[in-house]
Amino acid sequence: MSPHSTEAWSYAEIARHIGVQPDTVRNYRRHGLLPDPDFVDPAGHPRWYAETVREWARNRPRHR
Repeated sequence: MSPHSTEAWSYAEIARHIGVQPDTVRNYRRHGLLPDPDFVDPAGHPRWYAETVREWARNRPRHR
C-alpha cells in the first residue's frame, strides 16, 4: 500500500485538485455528481481517499 492510498481529502482539497471552489464540490455532492464519501470523520465531515477523487476526476464530464 502506498503512503498516499489512505490520504483523506475534504471538499477544499477536492476543489483544489480539480480547480474549482469548495462550494462547487458541495453542489456536486448535493446533485449526486460526486462519489459517496469513503468515510465520515469523528467531527462528522465527509472524507474521500485521494485515489477515489483521482479516479472520479479522470472520468467526470467536463464543462460543456
